[in-house]
Parts: sequence; structure tokens; C-alpha cells
Amino acid sequence: LVLIYSDNYMVHDQGYLRFFAYMSFFSTSMLGLVTSSNLIQIYIFWELVGVCSYLLIGFWFTRPLAANACQKAFVTNRVGDFGLLLGILGFYWITGSFEFRDLFKIFTNLILNNEVNSPFVTLCAALLFAGAVAKSAQFPLHVWLADAMEGPTPISALIHAATMVAAGIFIVARLLPLFIVIPYIMNFISLIGIITVLLGATLALAQKDIKKGLAYSTMSQLGYMMLALGMGSYRSALFHLITHAYSKALLFLGSGSVIHSMETVVGYSPDKSQNMVL
Repeated sequence: LVLIYSDNYMVHDQGYLRFFAYMSFFSTSMLGLVTSSNLIQIYIFWELVGVCSYLLIGFWFTRPLAANACQKAFVTNRVGDFGLLLGILGFYWITGSFEFRDLFKIFTNLILNNEVNSPFVTLCAALLFAGAVAKSAQFPLHVWLADAMEGPTPISALIHAATMVAAGIFIVARLLPLFIVIPYIMNFISLIGIITVLLGATLALAQKDIKKGLAYSTMSQLGYMMLALGMGSYRSALFHLITHAYSKALLFLGSGSVIHSMETVVGYSPDKSQNMVL
């Protein structure tokens, strides 16, 4: 849907071919992530998704705002990725396996037999969760989300509705059998979700720029998904994720049409043109 919309949206842009090369690379990385069967594969595709987002957000790199936005997104995500890597290594040290099936089985047995150091396990789980926090723009690593609107609208629709922010929710859902047996981590996931819901909704109300308003709305909805995961209800979280992806992608694509149509009336100024006030 986004690629069909992009064809007409980007037809006059000098970077037309570059745009579709980045988009294809991004989609491939995301598909690789969701089909991963072990932590190593997940981490490789996770990093590729991060690199693609850097290229896409900074697509119009000649604009200072876009250049700063892609650097901010890249650096913020590296913080989460470092935590994810440490968490993966920690769980490998505990269980000796990267494969999900073996990992869950070995870890559950260790917990039931009380053969693991509880604070160390909780720390490793929190580090794994840090990767998801950065990718899914949860508090406190949400700072990159609004600035990432500097890319073309189809990129905003893809990154902020269906793919990149969904990666964090996906990895928490995928590792839920791991988190669910650790005492405090589910409460922590729920707490982060609640804070993000309230913060995202409040910030969305204060925005004048239509795309930034939608970005903070996305952040709030991701908080609901994280809260559902923290309560152990991964089916409802994934259902919300799928329905939200469709609706928010269409809203972003619609906002692109609004921005284009209003440009001739009041020019492109985020403080004025996107308010649709004639």
C-alpha cells in the first residue's frame, strides 16, 4: 500500500530510485526479523532495520533538520541495541543456547529448580527490554520519534505505523515465555507502558504539526500494546498492533495528501499549513 502511494508521491523527487532501493532494503530487513528463529538472527536483522531507518529518515539529508533527526534516531536506537546485545549475551551465558525453543525450555527448568541468580536474570531481561523500548519509542527513549517526521510521508507511514516501531513490540511478544517467569520484569514492562500511554497522548494534544501529532499518537498506542504484553496478554497486543498498523498508515498517507494540497494556500510551515485553517 505504501509503495503504491510512494510511486506518485515521489515521482518528481531526484532521489526516486534511491528511495525505492532504501524501502526495499527496509522491508527485507523487517521480514528477516519477524521470521527469525534465534537471537543471533534477530540481532542481525534488528541492526539492519536500524541502519535502514537512519537512511530513510535522513533521505532529504541536505536539510539540516533531516540530518539532525536521522542522527538522533540512530544514536537513541544504538543505546537500546547495546542493551539488547548485553541481554542476549547474558541469556546465552545462563542457558548456552540462542535458539528460542531450547532457550525457553532450559530457562524455565532453571527457574523452577531455583538454579539461577535472580538479580542477574532480571538485569539481563531488563537489558533485552531496553532494545524494545528504544525501537518502539517507549519512555524514556522516545525522543527520536517526533523528529523522525523529517523524512518523506511514505517513510513516516512505514516506520511509524507498520514496521520499525512494531519491531520492539514483536520482540517482547516473541520473548514473552522468557519474561513471564521472571518476577519483576512483567511489572516493569506494564509500568513503562502506562507512562508511555499518558505521555504520548498528552504530547499529541499539544502538537500543531499534523505528522508530529500522529507520531505521538502512535507512541501512545504502542504504550497500550506494551501494557497488554506486561499483563501477559500477547494475543490482544498483536491484534492491536495489526489493526493499528493499517489505520495509522492510512492516516499518515492522508496527512501527506493534506500537506501537499495546503502547500499552495499557506506554504509549507508546520506551525500553519498543517492546521488546515484557511
